[in-house]
Amino acid sequence: MTDKRMVLVAAAALVDIDGRVLICQRPEGKQLAGLWEFPGGKVEPGETPEACLIRELEEELGIKVSHACLAPFVFASHEYESFHLLMPLYLVRRWEGRVTNREHKAMAWVKPNEMDRYEMPPADAPLVAWLRDLI
Repeated sequence: MTDKRMVLVAAAALVDIDGRVLICQRPEGKQLAGLWEFPGGKVEPGETPEACLIRELEEELGIKVSHACLAPFVFASHEYESFHLLMPLYLVRRWEGRVTNREHKAMAWVKPNEMDRYEMPPADAPLVAWLRDLI
């Protein structure tokens, strides 16, 4: 048992028509700056992971995603030094609007079998194997 606080983060694997997945580079000044991650964010009190993801994708990328287009895929459970992270990852293949970088240092559309070229946070990295095997 741990006395660390639990942080719930919802993330999305946006998959384009060519089977590439969007990853985003964390900006300077943020924890884990410079690492590549799936877009998403912290679930606010009273918010569902799906509602969080719909909000975050619009804020971060300028796209609209409906609840019906969020397909639960896999989750990460990772213990960091000061908290424990639980992160459901949803597959998203349909959205409205053009993906636009609003918050990240950079973005890249990457085939799952090429994601190991991008340094990711410890919680995100194990999810890549699932994408590689199932997309």
